[in-house]
Amino acid sequence: MAILEKNGTKKPKWRINVCIIMAEPTTISEQQIWDALQEVMDPEIPTISMVDMGIITAVKTNTSGTEAFVEMTPTFSGCPAIKTMEQMVHDKLLEIGFKSVKVVTTFNKPWNSNLITERGLQHLKKHGLAPPPKHSGQITQDLLENVTCPFCGSKNVDLKSPFGPTLCRSLHYCNNCLQAFEQFKPVV
Repeated sequence: MAILEKNGTKKPKWRINVCIIMAEPTTISEQQIWDALQEVMDPEIPTISMVDMGIITAVKTNTSGTEAFVEMTPTFSGCPAIKTMEQMVHDKLLEIGFKSVKVVTTFNKPWNSNLITERGLQHLKKHGLAPPPKHSGQITQDLLENVTCPFCGSKNVDLKSPFGPTLCRSLHYCNNCLQAFEQFKPVV
């Protein structure tokens, strides 16, 4: 439908304005990857992130920030949760906007318990696990036996077995609060 002007030309009755906004592609930084992976919890100890466990060892993005690469080293080479952890990392990075994600498990540099962050050690304790002590590269019997109870803080603790329900844990008993507990063993 048109309106007839005085000079005989037709003027459209409706005018549609179209505005196209071109958004810059969103780039995601390596720090944002680390921050996002803080939300990916260890499947065996769900109170601690894989970052704080020291499992995530490297992150990279391409120059446009659309592709992510993550390197991880599980606590043990025979860990039954490796594929689950890879998938959790992959899914989290797709969720924050990456178009392509590659997660590689490597044992080039073996994981050791000194890689657990201070926050990670506190989360282990909150989970009821005695955190591993820092070590200088050698695990001694004294290091395994000198454990603090995660429940009451007592050192009046007995090592019941160096072999716990998983390879990375030992069994202990606190003579003060009468609680049995596991320790996340120090690993070189």
